[in-house]
Amino acid sequence: MMTQEQCSHRNNVQSSEKPQVYKVGIYGWRKRCLYFFVLLLMILILINLALTIWILKVMNFTIDGMGNLRITEKGLKLEGDSEFLQPLYAKEIRSSPGRPLFLQSSRNISVNIVNSNNQLLTQLVTGSSGFKARGKMFEVKSTSGKLLFSADEQEVVVGAERLRVMGAEGAVFSKSVETPHVRAEPFKELRLESPTRSLLMEAPKGIQILAEAGDIQAICRNELRLESKDGEIALDAQRIRLMRLPEGKASSSSSSSGTRQTVYEVCVCPNGRLFLSLAGAGSTCQINNNVCL
Repeated sequence: MMTQEQCSHRNNVQSSEKPQVYKVGIYGWRKRCLYFFVLLLMILILINLALTIWILKVMNFTIDGMGNLRITEKGLKLEGDSEFLQPLYAKEIRSSPGRPLFLQSSRNISVNIVNSNNQLLTQLVTGSSGFKARGKMFEVKSTSGKLLFSADEQEVVVGAERLRVMGAEGAVFSKSVETPHVRAEPFKELRLESPTRSLLMEAPKGIQILAEAGDIQAICRNELRLESKDGEIALDAQRIRLMRLPEGKASSSSSSSGTRQTVYEVCVCPNGRLFLSLAGAGSTCQINNNVCL
């Protein structure tokens, strides 16, 4: 046990010692560097804020969108002229009500339709060389939904009431043509021509050639043949003229020295050839049958 004298001595020793104080903080050059970096950071924040405000002002950023680009409930609305430097992917592109949609390109404009495997199905290309369309089928319809034109690998269908060819050379068909009616415009001529080959018209129930207010001419270089296998050939007219028929000449023994006659009779050779013979009291075909030789 400590005595009273020892305790008092210890207290006197502790009271004689002064308390030590430790300084907390940054002083000297460290403090100056800290203030410099804080000031530099504030300057950068002010510059960044000024640039952000300037960009928002120049790009015309608003709550509804940016510049001519507006964000609506139905999508994006773009006003004025726009230029796309990369491909544009959209579900629907349309103009404002009452305003046209104008697409312009320095080279060409291509519209491609692909499937899930990125294979090309339909393509529409318009450029300086022309207009090209690629697909399984091409259709043109009127506002009422009527088919005007259709084309696929099997056939080409023209649904309009009239097909008009305005070219000077007309229409050229390398293969056969099947149609129920071929008619020229009013007061215009209709010409069916094959310059280097034959022209064939076939119909199981008949072919009718009608000119209500004009003439019908059939001109050929060689033979013109009218053939009916099971029926007859009828020439129904008030006047029938057979031009340039050869005239048979009677033999010298059967010739008579009468007055010259201007009436002839039409004779038929066994091979079907027709010729004229001077009419007499009886038939003179036997006398003038030298044409049939």
